[in-house]
Amino acid sequence: MDNPPPLTIDFTSGAIAHRLRFGGGRGQALPRAVGMKGGRTPDVVDATAGLGRDAFLLASLGAQVTLIERSEQMHALLADALARAADSDVAGIIARMTLLHGDAKDLLPDLAPEVVLVDPMHPARNKSALVKKEMRLIRQIVGVDSDAPALMKVALGCARKRVVLKWPQKADLMEGLPKPSHQITGKSTRYDVFMVGASAYGSNEGFDDNSRS
Repeated sequence: MDNPPPLTIDFTSGAIAHRLRFGGGRGQALPRAVGMKGGRTPDVVDATAGLGRDAFLLASLGAQVTLIERSEQMHALLADALARAADSDVAGIIARMTLLHGDAKDLLPDLAPEVVLVDPMHPARNKSALVKKEMRLIRQIVGVDSDAPALMKVALGCARKRVVLKWPQKADLMEGLPKPSHQITGKSTRYDVFMVGASAYGSNEGFDDNSRS
């Protein structure tokens, strides 16, 4: 069998460009999950940046996004992609994205994030999860985020408004965490939203119990 092509990240073409043009703007599940409602545009820390696609989407909608990636190889791919896109027609979006290298558990306390997005790499639930070559390549680079519960606990202790866990749609709640304030679900992905701080008491900021897509 031929070796798979190397993993690349491109913010100017392919799936990212298509999502930018036709994704649905703030009506998509992720923007709703982070609290883009009623004209609000929160600052977001993407604690598990990966390919940077979610961060790019949020930045395209006006959010200032800090991306944290602890894999040296993935961080290098992201840095290269951001540098290439900085001179393209999406330069304005790229300018709202700040990339950091390190473990989010260590970096989050000093960032005082408004919203934290966590999208951990978890063990494959079945063989179908390994169909996409891209996913296999990512898994080879970053492995499995076995410390995801610890990261979530740090995020819940640091975020000023909410923490959003991106999780398989049919998966059980992550063990050891409180029940999410609400969930927004799609065909294969679910966003478990944890309101924290003042937002968790009485304001219902961005909360829509009927918002499940």
